[in-house]
Amino acid sequence: MDGRYYREVLLKEQMLQVMRRIACDTFVFQQDSAPAHRSRDTVQLLQQETPAFISPDLWPPNSPDLNPVDYRIWGLMQQRLYKSPVRDTIDLKKRLVDTWASITQCVVDEGVDRLTTRLCGVCHSVFLSVTLRVRSTVRSRGA
Repeated sequence: MDGRYYREVLLKEQMLQVMRRIACDTFVFQQDSAPAHRSRDTVQLLQQETPAFISPDLWPPNSPDLNPVDYRIWGLMQQRLYKSPVRDTIDLKKRLVDTWASITQCVVDEGVDRLTTRLCGVCHSVFLSVTLRVRSTVRSRGA
């Protein structure tokens, strides 16, 4: 999928409208680092059209540890979605909408709570890594 299709069709015609209808102006938009997602025009659109947007330069690449949707919600959706074989794309779309609508706020809250734990682990790992690098650099320079 190219950036133009992503912006014009998926974002403008579909996702942003639905998100506004569901959450008004109380959502934060975050996405992965796919080329269509990080293109300059896409980032500019999202900065203008969303109440809060986490730009690609503020989100570490390849960091599923920091994404509550990947761990909790998509797993649950997949489990519910594929209980029986999907007949066609119309069936798939209906199941996606129905499954998403059936997820309770409690499940979302659990995902956020787990995110907090993972963030602490990531911060600890980054701190240790930086500490070791600084010590190694200082030792190599004889300080």
